[in-house]
Amino acid sequence: MPALNVEFSERELEDLRQIAKERGTSMKALVREAAAADIARHRALQEGADAFRRFFAAHAAEFAAAFPDDEPPKKGEVA
Repeated sequence: MPALNVEFSERELEDLRQIAKERGTSMKALVREAAAADIARHRALQEGADAFRRFFAAHAAEFAAAFPDDEPPKKGEVA
């Protein structure tokens, strides 16, 4: 399995040790869990943004009709 070396300040390292101890887990497991949670959050945000873009594209004409003052000028038009 690929690995990654990560540098922490002394304070961060001490905090990680304390948190791992309080949770009854290893520092390695703690850091992997935090990274996995961040990856999952990032993927969820990406999926949400993609869903929004698809929704907006599918309803662009409705948005344009509902908010005509927010529409950008058409090509060749002066704002």
